[in-house]
Amino acid sequence: MPPRWPRKPDRADPAYRRLDDRMTFAVHVVAFLACNSGVWFVHNLKQAQWQWIVWFSAAWAVILLGHFIYIAAIADYSEKYNG
Repeated sequence: MPPRWPRKPDRADPAYRRLDDRMTFAVHVVAFLACNSGVWFVHNLKQAQWQWIVWFSAAWAVILLGHFIYIAAIADYSEKYNG
């Protein structure tokens, strides 16, 4: 059962903004896991010599960490947001 929002979704609502940011982060994590596991699976299956694969995974992991730091520590979910 999908989560239900009790009132009209409005980006000016701090609780909705916080939930939206966290759901976007969850989608980002799923995309990271799906793409990286697929790339590493093909890499190992074909025994390919892809030197870029480590940099690809590391760069995306750093971006994912930055996204987490933003939603956990930097994002402002106060009432003063005007859109």
